[in-house]
Amino acid sequence: MSQPNVLFATNRNTSREDLFSRAEIISADLSRRAAELDREGRPPLAEIVKLKSSGLLNALHAPELGGGGLDWVDGLKLTRILARGESSIGQLLGYHFVNSQYVYWAFDEARARILGAETAAKSLYWGAAVNPRDPGLVLTRRGSGYVLNGRKSFSTAAHVSDYINANASLDDKIVGFAVPTSRPGYTANDDWDNFGQRLSDSGSVEFHDFPVYEEDFVDAPDAAPPVLATFNTPLIQLVFVNFYLGTAEGALQAAIDYVKTTTRPWVTSGVARAADDPYILERIGEFTAALKASAALADAAAAAVQAGLAKGHHVTERERGEAAAEAYAAKVHATHVSLDITSRVFELTGARSTAQRYRFDRFWRNVRTHTLHDPVFYKAKEVGEFVLNDRIPEVSLYS
Repeated sequence: MSQPNVLFATNRNTSREDLFSRAEIISADLSRRAAELDREGRPPLAEIVKLKSSGLLNALHAPELGGGGLDWVDGLKLTRILARGESSIGQLLGYHFVNSQYVYWAFDEARARILGAETAAKSLYWGAAVNPRDPGLVLTRRGSGYVLNGRKSFSTAAHVSDYINANASLDDKIVGFAVPTSRPGYTANDDWDNFGQRLSDSGSVEFHDFPVYEEDFVDAPDAAPPVLATFNTPLIQLVFVNFYLGTAEGALQAAIDYVKTTTRPWVTSGVARAADDPYILERIGEFTAALKASAALADAAAAAVQAGLAKGHHVTERERGEAAAEAYAAKVHATHVSLDITSRVFELTGARSTAQRYRFDRFWRNVRTHTLHDPVFYKAKEVGEFVLNDRIPEVSLYS
């Protein structure tokens, strides 16, 4: 497979305008190759290299570290843009944003700055192995440090991650840490075979006597995390929101392009072009309105979470909970809208558009696969609890 010829200048202190322009360029290139990429389903090594060279991985880091200095409202919009081209790549950018920014909320300031500076200087990609429903990992003491052993059944960005956040049991307590995947004993397996998000590189990972050191730890075992460090959950939920919406936007655009070039008018429509069919026009109008409404809700939720983050360590549990409720409301809406649109665009394109060469079903497969990871009805319940009973969402890796 030929690689895209997309070159970018140095990624140090890239402007906001440049970052958005580069995201659009990469998204358009991904869209052109998306059917082929989906068919092959390989780890997106070349695509991550492209994100590194573009400066997008550093978009949220501070300018003094060589980053773009963008806030979360912009960062999530970048996620949405990339997902229009290829859903998995949008997911991977958003995951990296949360995982790489987490160090600033969880580590002490000195350690966070060291990790942030190294990340920005080398354009490192950050993944994670923290699924709480799949504990799997055990730390044991060895000499002056520790070794990590065990298996995680899936870990998004398994092959492409340079650093990961992880957690494991140590003396029957859960501890969190951040480590480079270049250390000996890390193995990423090629066993992600789900029908959607095929480029998300979400196979299993194994650790065999993987070394871990004191400076890698986030906090003391079972210590209550600072409120600021718990913002990773509403933010990862907003990543979901935005790559779902980006995927649906990509599906609608692909359908529009197909209608303009390929779809034939129905025999009783009375029109010469499918683009003039009133039923097609009505559906495009309805889909567009739904997407615009959901995107506005997503942006408002991102602004609410950004406002909470801006308070730093002064942010309260209540403020975090209120912002989380906004994010979860956006999650509920985006899930329903994206599933609806990605399944119904075939009403615009017609029977011939179901041919395998188009792989237009990839949009629905991608959204359907990921939305099952975190059942939306539990998010709706949390929103209902907040609105009806004034109970803020309980802090966890899911809420």
